[in-house]
Amino acid sequence: MTKSTLEIERATYEPKVPAALKGNVKAVDGEYTQSVADQNEIKSLFPNTYGLPVVTFEKSHEKQNMPAVNVGVILSGGQAPGGHNVIAGLFDGIKKINNDSRLYGFLLGPGGLIKHKYKELTADIIDEYRNTGGFDMIGSGRDKLEFDKQFDQGLKILKELQIKALVIIGGDDSNTNACVLAEYYAKINAGIQVIGCPKTIDGDLKNEQIETSFGFDTACKVYSEVIGNIQRDCNSAQKYWHFIKLMGRSASHIALECALQTHPNICIISEEVDALNQTLDDIINQIARIVALRAKQGQNFGTILIPEGLIEFIPAMRRLIAELTDFLIKNESEFKLIKRSEQRNYIISKLTKENSELYASLPETVARQLTLDRDPHGNIQVSLIETEKLLAEMVATRLEEWGKTDKYKGTFVTQTHFFGYEGRCAAPSNYDADYCYSLGFTASCLIAAGKTGYMSSVRNTTAPADKWIAGGIPITMMLNMERRNGELKAVIQKALVKLDGAPFKEFEANRDDWAVTTDYVYPGPIQYFGKTEICNQSTKTLKLEQKKESSL
Repeated sequence: MTKSTLEIERATYEPKVPAALKGNVKAVDGEYTQSVADQNEIKSLFPNTYGLPVVTFEKSHEKQNMPAVNVGVILSGGQAPGGHNVIAGLFDGIKKINNDSRLYGFLLGPGGLIKHKYKELTADIIDEYRNTGGFDMIGSGRDKLEFDKQFDQGLKILKELQIKALVIIGGDDSNTNACVLAEYYAKINAGIQVIGCPKTIDGDLKNEQIETSFGFDTACKVYSEVIGNIQRDCNSAQKYWHFIKLMGRSASHIALECALQTHPNICIISEEVDALNQTLDDIINQIARIVALRAKQGQNFGTILIPEGLIEFIPAMRRLIAELTDFLIKNESEFKLIKRSEQRNYIISKLTKENSELYASLPETVARQLTLDRDPHGNIQVSLIETEKLLAEMVATRLEEWGKTDKYKGTFVTQTHFFGYEGRCAAPSNYDADYCYSLGFTASCLIAAGKTGYMSSVRNTTAPADKWIAGGIPITMMLNMERRNGELKAVIQKALVKLDGAPFKEFEANRDDWAVTTDYVYPGPIQYFGKTEICNQSTKTLKLEQKKESSL
């Protein structure tokens, strides 16, 4: 495999880890836990793994002589920078337990476990992928682990390979699956530990014990670099309004972080739209007012950041999508027999009055996009809804109306962008390289401690790595009941942007100035060494959150 100069240089980087992981390690149990909501329901569903204590790892003065252990690893869901370092940390960790330990990677996600597709990950393979982006070491997939038949099929290959622990690296849905699998294997006394690792660039898998999901730091830096480049072009040409949609279907963490890094003229935060009960018309007017205000200053240009999942946070749209999703699930076969040209009218005739009127008012392209097949978790595929184009067109129409009066005088020319896949497989920043390696190594410590149903946790990561706190959190602690595919199911509660949190408050305090003053920031590419790397170690979101906590 031909390597770039950067890859060759990055191969020599040695990730930093918490001091507690550098020598002999002992697990210390902390407080016992309960789920974030719906405690009775969750406890009844997970009687064998509910209520476990939080675990912290500390240095031990006792030498540990432990037997070799075979471990399996799965990359699940969408890619995120640093996944390879999680596997590298896991590999080094189990080799530290006993050099005869072996690691097996299941290919192309959870499907590899069910279909018995795997390969042994040896030192030469691991070394080839240290500090690299992507998930191509073993691939990833979106197959769900949710049925006993699948669990039993996976158990066959785990027993055949004498695997005692399985590490699932994924987001909230993947770790929910890990929790269900851990419960099942505990119930049948399978002798298989299941450990999760928090992955998603969306940043919505976090809590007090999980400060951030890995990949968020790198992805936001990549997006902010490109946003900065666009803003430099925007300020140079001074003739375009750029509508930029960013990944983040369930939360606006990426949009908020990129706004803090680049200071766009407008950034929509979905959670605020929901809290204010805003309509689509409200959002259009909000954007149009700022465009008109800048036009008065002779500034017929600007940048707008739009979270991918915005459409689902508009209350009226959310109600429409909920009813539409339930309807399509129950009438899938009938709907597919309807001619495409007649599908719109068919849906309008079947929905409640409020939702029928809203659906009828939508542009044809958006209405059709709302009926596309759902993802494996039953969610609408919001990345396929061209919200950036919808807003650009609707703002143009509104400004044309205003132009007939004295409310708006200017020119409005748009460019639309969607930044998504560009950030998912980037070479990890030093923060993500260190964090991911530590998460993987911590997973090996959870295995050594005999834990199951836990997620690897590394905290205090705005401090030097020596002061990071490694441990584990019971996955059941993060569960609540939510409606999925028309049924209530136990899933990990997504972490949304907190409107009373320090990151949003920082944005809120500055956005009015950014709207009119063209205060663009151009972050440039990720830095791996030197003063700029030191100053740019973690996200602004995490720094603001940690600063607030330290002041309390």
